[in-house]
Amino acid sequence: MNILITGAKGQLGTEIAKLIPNAILTSHQDLDITNFDSVRDFTKKNHINTIVNCAAYTAVDAAEDDYLTAKQINSIGPQNLANTCCKIVQISTDYVFDGCAKKPYNTEAYPEPCSIYGWTKLLGERAVMKNATEYAIIRTSWLYSPFGKNFVKTMRNLGTTRESINVVDDQIGSPTYAADLAGAIAEIIPQMNTSNRGVYHYCNTGQCSWYDFACEIMAKSGLKCKVLPTTSTEYKTKAIRPKYSVLDTTKIQNVFGIKIDNWQNALARCINEIESQQK
Repeated sequence: MNILITGAKGQLGTEIAKLIPNAILTSHQDLDITNFDSVRDFTKKNHINTIVNCAAYTAVDAAEDDYLTAKQINSIGPQNLANTCCKIVQISTDYVFDGCAKKPYNTEAYPEPCSIYGWTKLLGERAVMKNATEYAIIRTSWLYSPFGKNFVKTMRNLGTTRESINVVDDQIGSPTYAADLAGAIAEIIPQMNTSNRGVYHYCNTGQCSWYDFACEIMAKSGLKCKVLPTTSTEYKTKAIRPKYSVLDTTKIQNVFGIKIDNWQNALARCINEIESQQK
């Protein structure tokens, strides 16, 4: 099985590459997924039969002013990859929902994004569903890892330089450790077929606000920085974020036999990894 991981230098791509050591790894410098000829030639030359697409335009606020670039990477890119006749694992997002729900979103919930980023990711999902024969579209949320830029690393950095920080407490979701999602993907790939193709949700279990998450990061990191709650109205951003985006992971657990840890345990493991790397 020849597996291609696009976006291999990102948080998730880095974690998957550790679990699939023989995979072919590409970044945007190696393969332009927005160019179908390049995608077709690359997959044929390397005899690729499975693609894990971690490549994405994730600058949520910048996407509001750069729709064309976001669409090329998040929508056209997945369409090109899906047209190669390979199996494809497409990574998507909780931002496909408007955040108005009162209970966790299952995979049948109607998607209605409230940002350009969310819309382009939803278009990418639809392109995969239309063009691929065997696929798993995996929506995830609040991704973090010891690699790259993410909320956990930002909070730890701020916690060492400030006495207090303000964090929004009215957006609710489920943090996801990229290493855990990578492990799930590695389990799913050999099980993929036409009968179980579809949309799945994966995040660590439980839910919290960004404020709760920040408090837990400080506590588990042994930092004394005080976290103060604020509202989304007070902390304005160009793109609208879902107020509630907890994902129901029942389907992925039942179909593929995936076991999922809670977000507090996952965070502790990530922080331990970060600190071991710093020694």
